[in-house]
Amino acid sequence: MKTLKGIVEYPNMGVEYISKCIGSRLNLHGSIYKIRKMSGFAFVLLRTKRDIIQCIYGEDFSNFSLDMLKEECCINLSADVIKEERSRTGWELRMIDIEILSEPLAESPIVINNKLVDTSLENLLDYRPITLRNEKERAIFKLQEGICRGFRKFLSEQGFTEIHSPKIVSSGAEGGANIFHLNYFGEDAYLAQSPQFYKQMMVGVFERVYEIAPVFRAEKHDTSRHLNEYISVDFEMGYIESFEDVMNMEVAMLKYVLEILKENYSHELELLKVTLPSITSIPSIKFIEAKELISRKYKRTIRDYDDFEPEEEKLLTEIFKKEYSSDFVFVTHYPRSKRPFYAMEDPSNPDETLSFDLLFRGLEITTGGQRIHNYKEQIQKMKRLNMNIELFESYLMIHKYGMPPHGGLGLGLERFTSKLLNQDNVRLATLFPRDINRVTP
Repeated sequence: MKTLKGIVEYPNMGVEYISKCIGSRLNLHGSIYKIRKMSGFAFVLLRTKRDIIQCIYGEDFSNFSLDMLKEECCINLSADVIKEERSRTGWELRMIDIEILSEPLAESPIVINNKLVDTSLENLLDYRPITLRNEKERAIFKLQEGICRGFRKFLSEQGFTEIHSPKIVSSGAEGGANIFHLNYFGEDAYLAQSPQFYKQMMVGVFERVYEIAPVFRAEKHDTSRHLNEYISVDFEMGYIESFEDVMNMEVAMLKYVLEILKENYSHELELLKVTLPSITSIPSIKFIEAKELISRKYKRTIRDYDDFEPEEEKLLTEIFKKEYSSDFVFVTHYPRSKRPFYAMEDPSNPDETLSFDLLFRGLEITTGGQRIHNYKEQIQKMKRLNMNIELFESYLMIHKYGMPPHGGLGLGLERFTSKLLNQDNVRLATLFPRDINRVTP
C-alpha cells in the first residue's frame, strides 16, 4: 500500500526568483521556446509557466550537445546563475545539464516564437492549442485570470456567496428564439442563457450571490462582438434601495479589479502594452437622452427608439471620453420592450425600466437592473406579455413566499477583456471560441 507524502511545494522559478539566486545552481523546467545559435554558444529561450527565460548554452560549460535540443522540447534543466552586469536582468543562466522529458514529433505548423503570431484569425484559432503558447497570446489569458481573481476577491469581501447554477434548464431566462434546444431524455430542455432565475432564488437564501460561468446564446450573428458561448460574471444582491446600488457596486468592483491587475500583473500589462483605464466614478445618462445626444452631435436620424445600433454605442463612448475623460458610461432606463419580464418598471414612467447597460470603449459589457420582487406585480406583467405562467412555477415560488427588493447584473468576461486590451474582435480574448462556425478545437 502506498503512503501519500503530502503536498509538494511548487517553486516560483520566474525571473524575480532567479535574481535572488546569483551564485547558486538551480533546477527548473520548461519548454524550449527558441534557439539562437552563435559561434561556440547559443541563446536558448525557456518557456516557463509565466516567463520566457533566456539561458546560455556554451560549449565550454554545458555538459550536453546543443543538437539534443529542439524547439518545444520539454526539459528539466540544471543551470548556474552567474552575475552579469551587461545583462538587462543583472545575471545570466548558464545551462549545465538537461533531461529531455519529451520531444515534438513534427515541426510546428505555425511560427509561435516571434513577438506576434503573424497569421490570420482563422489560423490563430484553428491551431489554438499551439498558438496559445506564444508569449503574448498566453498573456491575454493570464490577465483574464487576474480579472476573475479580482472579481472573486472583491465580491467575497463584500459578503457575496459564490454559487454554481445548472446549465441545463427547462425554460429560458431571457426568452426569445436565441436558445439552444436539447432532447433531455425525451423531454424539452435548453442550455442556460443566464443564471438569472437561480441567482434570484439564491438571494432569498444568502442575500448576496455571484457566479462566474458559461452561458449560451443561439444567436446567428457572425460579428466581431458575438459568441454563442461566453463567460458571464453575474451577481445579485438583496435589500437594495435602488438599481443605482447595483451600479455603484459594479463601479467599486471594476476599480478593485484594475488595482489587482496593476499590483500583480505588471509583466503581462507591459508585454501587451495595456493602458488601464482610470475610474473615479462612472457617468450615466438615460437611454432616450443618449439617443438624442448622439443624433444631435453627429446629425444622425434616430432609426430605432428601442435599442442602440453598434455604431451609436461607439459614438456615445467617444462623447463621454472627450467630455468626461471616462472610458465607461452607464446608460439607464431602457424601454420595457427591450428588457426581460422580470425587469422592474419605473413607477414614474412605466414605459421605462429601472435597468442599465455599461458601455466600455464602444461596446456594451454589462446589463443589469432592479428585478420585480412582488408576486402580484410579476404575475400581472407576465399576463400582459401573454406568457404561460405555469412554465415558471418554480421561479415564481420566490415571489410567492417573500423576496426582498433586489437587483443584479451580468458582465461578459471576454468582452471586458477584449476592450481592456483594445482588441477589435472578442474571439481574441476567448480561450476556445464558440461561434456559428466553430466548435473545435
